[in-house]
Amino acid sequence: MFHPPFHWKFKAAASHSSSRTENLETFLLHLHKSLPAQVSILRSAGTGLNTVALHAAVTRIQVPRPGFNYTFAHICILNNDKTCIVDDIVHVLEELKNARATNRTNFAITYPITHLKDGRAVYNGHQLGGVTVHSKDRVKSAEAVQLTYYLQSINSLNDMVAERWESSFCDTVRLFQKSNSKVKMYPYTSSSLREDFQKTSRVSERYLVTSLILVVTMAILCCSMQDCVRSKPWLGLLGLVTITLATLTAAGIINLTGGKYNSTFLGVPFVMLGHGLYGTFEMLSSWRKTREDQHVKERTAAVYADSMLSFSLTTAMYLVTFGIGASPFTNIEAARIFCCNSCIAIFFNYLYVLSFYGSSLVFTGYIENNYQHSIFCRKVPKPEALQEKPAWYRFLLTARFSEDTTDGEEANTYESHLLVCFLKRYYCDWITNTYVKPFVVLFYLIYISFALMGYLQVSEGSDLSNIVATATQTIEYTTAQQKYFSNYSPVIGFYIYESIEYWNTSVQEDVLEYTKGFVRISWFESYLNYLRKLNVSTGLPKKNFTDMLRNSFLKAPQFSHFQEDIIFSKKYNDEVDVVASRMFLVAKTMETNREELYDLLETLRRLSVTSKVKFIVFNPSFVYMDRYASSLGAPLHNSCINSLINVWLTLTVVSVEFGVIGFMTLWKVELDCISVLCLIYGINYTIDNCAPLLSTFVLGKDFTRTKWVKNALEVHGVAILQSYLCYLVGLIPLAAVPSNLTCTLFRCLFLIAFVTFFHCFAILPVILTFLPPSKKKRKEKKNPENREEIECVEMVDIDSTRVVDQITTV
Repeated sequence: MFHPPFHWKFKAAASHSSSRTENLETFLLHLHKSLPAQVSILRSAGTGLNTVALHAAVTRIQVPRPGFNYTFAHICILNNDKTCIVDDIVHVLEELKNARATNRTNFAITYPITHLKDGRAVYNGHQLGGVTVHSKDRVKSAEAVQLTYYLQSINSLNDMVAERWESSFCDTVRLFQKSNSKVKMYPYTSSSLREDFQKTSRVSERYLVTSLILVVTMAILCCSMQDCVRSKPWLGLLGLVTITLATLTAAGIINLTGGKYNSTFLGVPFVMLGHGLYGTFEMLSSWRKTREDQHVKERTAAVYADSMLSFSLTTAMYLVTFGIGASPFTNIEAARIFCCNSCIAIFFNYLYVLSFYGSSLVFTGYIENNYQHSIFCRKVPKPEALQEKPAWYRFLLTARFSEDTTDGEEANTYESHLLVCFLKRYYCDWITNTYVKPFVVLFYLIYISFALMGYLQVSEGSDLSNIVATATQTIEYTTAQQKYFSNYSPVIGFYIYESIEYWNTSVQEDVLEYTKGFVRISWFESYLNYLRKLNVSTGLPKKNFTDMLRNSFLKAPQFSHFQEDIIFSKKYNDEVDVVASRMFLVAKTMETNREELYDLLETLRRLSVTSKVKFIVFNPSFVYMDRYASSLGAPLHNSCINSLINVWLTLTVVSVEFGVIGFMTLWKVELDCISVLCLIYGINYTIDNCAPLLSTFVLGKDFTRTKWVKNALEVHGVAILQSYLCYLVGLIPLAAVPSNLTCTLFRCLFLIAFVTFFHCFAILPVILTFLPPSKKKRKEKKNPENREEIECVEMVDIDSTRVVDQITTV
């Protein structure tokens, strides 16, 4: 018996995908909505007897309500004969038990189809696992048995009773497990996946607190320096406060508009961390380039002019990308909710950076101009007044005063910052060294080789365990499913949703051809075989074909269960017609080669569009087998189009994404909803970090390429390095969360950050030194009509008392 899935699964399904359209079978065949409760029984010598005993215990479960106790019989889905639908394996095991009790040896279980005493053929391919067979498919032993119970879900009272019954069901299975220690049982209900998915949020709370503490510490350290006046630790903290305010604002708006929280939102703070921190560090870097003798207003204006243009462009890129992801162009609801939340958070982060963080920068600027301590806001005394103070006190109040600084040293005031000093004095010269470049190129070729190896092995994820916490019912149940019940594909519903000429032999051949190669549980094939056994032609006239189907075939006890698979209707002339019907197909599959199931699904779907017989195919698991990459293709495609601002930027984005996908596969991360969302974010993260470097290099003139590479690293490298360090320490605790969702999130985000950092600080600086665009000085023809103004500045040589003239052309 096949039933529709519970609605939560469709958050992961494409809204315009076939898996939603194919759920039309619910309306075609008038099935009640159902909630499945399942249990797998593994490895026991007396598994059959244990299963019958467990089934009896489950059917005795009672849910007390005022004035009435509900049992399984009150809330189960009913057959046409008003009895509860139970798995066929229960009937098989009951007959086996009766045969043993009466010492009969004529009953044998065959696999995957068994014939019961009443002549009915039942499919048990998904109910028996780890099967060893004798000749003629007779079952010798089975390591696992699976039972499924279907409950009605037709009104609020029924839903409440069913929910409490499921809870009692899990308790009953656990108690049965304790009294049968040799048997391993895995209960699973309709709410297990939802609860286990949300469990990720609960188990990750303390890890996220640890991550926040580490990021705060690193941000403060990155903004600090020995000079107590020019150090900006409060700006590091306030940058995180800005990001937090934007994230909370987005969460509040989503909540007020009726949005539901889900565990994919765990990725939003890390999206904000990567984008927001770089913007704040870039503003701080621009502040360091301004002259200290300028007024705070002039310095702030210079900061906004220098950094806000690039930050505005990258913010616009994020808004466009996630805006498309939040639009109807994105089919997967979970992805659309995530993109909507990210889009709102990024928008408010931009506003808060402009206002809140900008005003904080102004405030710290006044503190600096007044020579106040960057932490305690106390006036810093001059070095002469500190001579008698203790060493630790002098260390805390170390500062350089303007009157102690010559004009030539004024520009180097901030070079005491560790990262600035490291990049300017050591790294820029080292990475552009002629002897280092060949090794970087060789390393890049190795990177491309391994990325290609992983790219060729990309697999698309459809495993439920990839989105839930680790120590959960879903993980245990799906692991047992994959190990013991993966010999056959899920039962695929084959639904013919229009009236066709079933009595026509050519139509009969077409239908049988479409389902060729499957294990079929089909009223149609059984009816044709029934006619042949009666020596009746299958090409009967329409009336005779339909009358024999209704009055003879479906009345036989072994075929009566097929009544639920056919819908009849009477026309105006009392002629009966089959307006819709269904069959069930099962394909032989290999546990290690699940891709063949996806190909089979796509083949059937294409055939359903082009065939003469109009049909659809469906199974609840199809919502996870739909191609996530194609479902989210629109955001990826539009992101790539938006990155065509610059050829070098496009090539960098392609190189980063190619490497991330390749190494992601080698790290055993499948291409599912979470990883694709990370890849979309990776495009923006790469542009965020690489665009300022490339723009500074491309716009530079009059000097060599090496000179402009060094200049780009000196100008933007500190901000990139600071944001990378904070981002990295924030990601590390995520690796310890006992959840497959956060594991996927950590691996994808870590690879994006690492590969982007590798390109910013190794690949681009080396490649740009010997590839176009050229930086040769272009000689401009002098126009005799234009006059040159000459400014003579008298300068004193410090080493001697010589006076020289510096002539500057204006």
